[in-house]
Amino acid sequence: MSRLFSPISIKDIEFRNRIAVSPMCEYSSVNDGFANDWHLVHLGSRAVGGAGLIMQEATGVSAEGRISPDDLGIYLDGHIKKLKQITDFIHAHGAIAGIQLAHAGRKASHAAPWLGGKQLDSSSGGWQTVSASNIPFTETEEAPIALDKLGIQKVIADFANAAARSLEAGYRVVEIHAAHGYLIHQFLSPLCNNRKDEYGGDFDNRIRLLIDIVEAVQKFWPTGLPLFVRISASDWVEGGWDIDQSVQLSAVLKKMGVDLIDCSSAGMVPYAKIPVAPGYQVPFAERIRKETGILTGAVGMITHAEQAEEILEKGQADMVFLAREFLRDPYFPLHAASILGDDIQWPNQYERAKPVVRMPK
Repeated sequence: MSRLFSPISIKDIEFRNRIAVSPMCEYSSVNDGFANDWHLVHLGSRAVGGAGLIMQEATGVSAEGRISPDDLGIYLDGHIKKLKQITDFIHAHGAIAGIQLAHAGRKASHAAPWLGGKQLDSSSGGWQTVSASNIPFTETEEAPIALDKLGIQKVIADFANAAARSLEAGYRVVEIHAAHGYLIHQFLSPLCNNRKDEYGGDFDNRIRLLIDIVEAVQKFWPTGLPLFVRISASDWVEGGWDIDQSVQLSAVLKKMGVDLIDCSSAGMVPYAKIPVAPGYQVPFAERIRKETGILTGAVGMITHAEQAEEILEKGQADMVFLAREFLRDPYFPLHAASILGDDIQWPNQYERAKPVVRMPK
C-alpha cells in the first residue's frame, strides 16, 4: 500500500486515505446561503471518486461574512436540512465530510468571478464590510469598518454557532478559515491590522481573535472530532505575516488541541509576488510539521499521484489537499491508485470499469 492510500486516524475519525478535496467556492447558492443539488452532486461525486476527506467550500458564519451573495452559509437553522443530505451522501460512499467555516471580512460583498468579481454596493445586493482596520483591499474599493469590541464578540459567537450547526448537519471535521486575506487573516497580518487595542500590535494580540474563535468553537465541537485551521503561511510581502510567525502560531494551536494546520499562503494584498510552481507551498507544511509536531496538510499545485506520494513519503505533510485537479478529475483517487499500484475498492456501480492494477516499475 502506498503512503497516499494508507488510512490515517485523527482523534475518533479514520480517513480511508490521505487525499482531501480542498475547499473551493462554487458561487452557486441561491437565496441567502442555502445549498442545492449543485453542491450535492459536486461534493458527492468526489466521495464516489474515492477521496478520503471532502472539505466543503468556505461557508459563511454570517450573511455579512460571505464572499459573495452566492456563497454557502451556515448562519441559519434552515441551512441544516440540505447540508445534512450532502453529508449523509458523502459518508454513505466512504469519505468524511468536512466544512470550512469562514468570514471574508473586507473581501466580502463581491460578485461571483464570472460576474466580474467586483465589490458590490447596496444597490447591487452588496453590504458594508468589516475588518481589523479600515484599510480597503484595493484603492478602488470602499474601506471596511474596523470592528469594535461588540462586533468582535459577534464574530466569535457566529463561529461558535456555526460549529454547533455543523455538528447537527453531520460534518465530522471543522476547519477554521484563517487564510487567503479573509477576516481572521486580516487580524493576523500587520499589513491589514493597525489596531491599538488587545487585538492589534504584537504577535500575541494579532492572533487573539483566532485563539478566541478556536476556544469558542471547542465549546460546541466534540473533543473526539478533528479540528483543522487553514492559514496563509506567508503573505509573500516583506513586513507581512510570514512562516516564522506561522510556526509560532501553529505551536500555540497544537497546545490548544487543534489537530491539523492546512498550509496555504497569500491573499492579503493584491501586489504580492508569489513564486507559483508545482508544490510551491509544500515547504510551509514541512517546516511547521517538523518544528511543532502538529499534523499538516499540503496544498497548492499538487496534480499527480507520484507528486502527492513523494510529499508524504518525505514526511513533508500528513495529508494532501487537491483543488483544481479535482475540478479536472473528480475521480483522481481512483486513477491515482492505479498509477501507484494500489488495489482499492471502487464503487460497485463502477467496478466493471476498474483497470487491472499493475505494480509500477
